[in-house]
Amino acid sequence: MSSLHGTGRATRVAFQETLWLALDALRVHKLRSFLTLLGVILAVFTLVLVISTVNGMDTYVAEKIANLGAGVFGIDRFGVITSFEEFLKAQKRPPLRNEDFEYLRENMTLADAVGAVAFRRLDVRYGNEVAEDILITGATAAIAQMRNLSATQGRYISESDDEHRSPVCFIGPDLVARFFPNTDPMGKTVRVGSQVYEIIGVGKVQGSVLGQSQDNYVHIPLGTFRKVYFRGNDSVRIFVQAKNTEIMDAARDEARSILRARRHLGYNDPDNFAIVGSETFTDLWEELSGNIFRIAVGLTSVFMVVGGIVIMNIMLASVTERTREIGIRKSLGARRRHIVMQFLVESAIMAAVGGAVGIFVAAGLGMLVTATTGFPILTPVWAVLVALTLSTSVGLFFGIYPAVRAARLDPIEALRAEV
Repeated sequence: MSSLHGTGRATRVAFQETLWLALDALRVHKLRSFLTLLGVILAVFTLVLVISTVNGMDTYVAEKIANLGAGVFGIDRFGVITSFEEFLKAQKRPPLRNEDFEYLRENMTLADAVGAVAFRRLDVRYGNEVAEDILITGATAAIAQMRNLSATQGRYISESDDEHRSPVCFIGPDLVARFFPNTDPMGKTVRVGSQVYEIIGVGKVQGSVLGQSQDNYVHIPLGTFRKVYFRGNDSVRIFVQAKNTEIMDAARDEARSILRARRHLGYNDPDNFAIVGSETFTDLWEELSGNIFRIAVGLTSVFMVVGGIVIMNIMLASVTERTREIGIRKSLGARRRHIVMQFLVESAIMAAVGGAVGIFVAAGLGMLVTATTGFPILTPVWAVLVALTLSTSVGLFFGIYPAVRAARLDPIEALRAEV
């Protein structure tokens, strides 16, 4: 029992001495160590940065881009277009009319609410101030609950406003800050194009998505919008909120069936409209992020192999430089396993340090981007562990040959080597 304890203690002491020797070698040859580890640093930097970016984008897409609200899906003329061929096909689809929206609202049984919107970009004026290219949205009353639009002042558009085509508007916080920095905007009028609208409400701050402010808008009743701004080929976008999330798929199927029947589509005819849900955006992002990740893995593999080959060459050079040292250690009783362990630990520590530097740089860059742009780049703990394990494994694998070569040196020949 005591012999086993003594053997374990000797191994532990030998490992500690080897560890300090490895760290000392890195400290003495700083520039050489950096150049040696450049491939590993680049590999780990690329891997961690891509994982962090994809991880942050997963959260960003779910919260900002794909957030249509609980149980809400949209019906649009075009949908999500990912190719020019799809765009050409979508161009041939007939517009979604207000009559389609009203028919859907009257006939759906699984919907809690059905709303519609239409868009135009126009200049907005108040006094001598002009805000250019503002998103003007014609909306029905139900849009407020489906798009999570809450008012900090006043109210949103009502069904009565829509039915009577009232000249009223609900504006975003950006326009309030620009036109009414020190004044209550309620009851004031703004000019949208050639028309004047009374402000009946101000929206809550929503922030930005992909650098574009979501608070720079004017909402007017859809009836008013259609009367003033609608053109012949314009299309509305319909939003449907299912009675609960459990019947979301059934509500979507019902909406599709109703619209297909209204548009007289045959059994084998494709839909001439698109149904878009939160999963449409998340599926698209998952496909894109998968391609990005595959490219990152390819680059990481190349950098790791190059870095490993450089580490092996440096360790072989180190064996040649330290031939006499190896001979002295062997003559003093060092076994082959001690020499192997020394060089393996040295190459593994070297690669691990490179991995740690790559992680630090990637995490630091991610924090800088998040702080300056607000775009989330989140580094998960598992990515750090994977990167450290991978870099250390590369050091161990490519350190095997130099370590075995050092261990096989004849002590007498090693002692005769020139220093």
